[in-house]
Amino acid sequence: MIGTNSAPGTPGHPSPDRAGWVEAGEARSAAWHSESGWAPPTRIIPVDDTLTADAAYRLAKAGTGMLWRGDYLGGRQLLQALARRVDRGRHTPSPDLASAFRRTRTEAVRRARLLGLVLVPLGADYSVPLRRAPLVADACTETYGPATEPSVLALRELLGVIGAHQWRIEGVDVPALGARIHPHYGVFSPVRGEYLDLVRTAPLPDGASSAFDIGTGTGVLAAILARRGIARVVGTDQAPRALACARENIARLGLTGAVDVVDADLFPEGRASVVVCNPPWIPAAAVTATDFAVYDPDSRMLRGFLSGLAEHLEPGGEGWLVLSDIAEHLGLRSRSELLDLIEDAGLEVVARQDTRPVHRKAADASDPLHLARSKEVTSLWRLRAASAG
Repeated sequence: MIGTNSAPGTPGHPSPDRAGWVEAGEARSAAWHSESGWAPPTRIIPVDDTLTADAAYRLAKAGTGMLWRGDYLGGRQLLQALARRVDRGRHTPSPDLASAFRRTRTEAVRRARLLGLVLVPLGADYSVPLRRAPLVADACTETYGPATEPSVLALRELLGVIGAHQWRIEGVDVPALGARIHPHYGVFSPVRGEYLDLVRTAPLPDGASSAFDIGTGTGVLAAILARRGIARVVGTDQAPRALACARENIARLGLTGAVDVVDADLFPEGRASVVVCNPPWIPAAAVTATDFAVYDPDSRMLRGFLSGLAEHLEPGGEGWLVLSDIAEHLGLRSRSELLDLIEDAGLEVVARQDTRPVHRKAADASDPLHLARSKEVTSLWRLRAASAG
């Protein structure tokens, strides 16, 4: 059943934090959830299992939100069918990697916005009032906090919240650590083991007794450093979810006595023998909630780490920069620009350890960025304060 929505300015029109619609002749509204910070659609209509995928695609292209009232599994099937229509005509790999990257980002944002128009309701207790719906209260509470009133969100986001909850329960096996890490929603999961192995195997400075992990996330690098025998490790982050996630993982691993997790913009106070940072690898704008682990606008975190590193190193200490060269292959940052940033920060390169990625995208020839991913190398740059003169 497809209804009609009110025009802007009427009681059914949403505000930035509320979704509004008209149903059965009555103006209704509910709290709005969007981890990407997107406003609710200005037009929302109730729909059910009678809506075809083609009709849903037309509504999505018109910017209309579809509040699903049918069977929950039917809603998932509609979302999958809508995704197939959105993905039609995707561009094939191009030798012009800079253009391919820009096009891929544009298509990814468009895809996220269109698929984000299939909406589902949540009750005041985070129940899903749809047939065959799963229990999602625990997952939603972890992400949004305690429920206080009915709400609406994109089905696509709800599926991500559910998936993150399962990852949080089951954890991710980290061979470099010999244990499992339990990521929280919105905190980057350590699924690319090659950079973890670099931190596990890089030679420590003589007598290294302290370390900082800048932007600790799940706490995995801080834990690896502690397991390597460094007596005092401080992990920093600013995101509340990351701080909670890292502290939980450190406690699970029995490393609370060796690792402290603190709220700080990049560096904590003091100096350390080793200061490690794995910043987002691509200097481009972040758009969705999960982008911030991958995209570093204007290389802010990279620049901040390099510019502040020397003053936080103990004599003889090293900074370890873990960075992929994917940005170089995409034409977003050259190797000479990276070396200039290092030199301008009063640093010099001690050595570099390289590894190639083993994730599935590196071998996916259908990926529009395959030419870049096939050449990608991840490096651990060992840096120190430059010698005077």
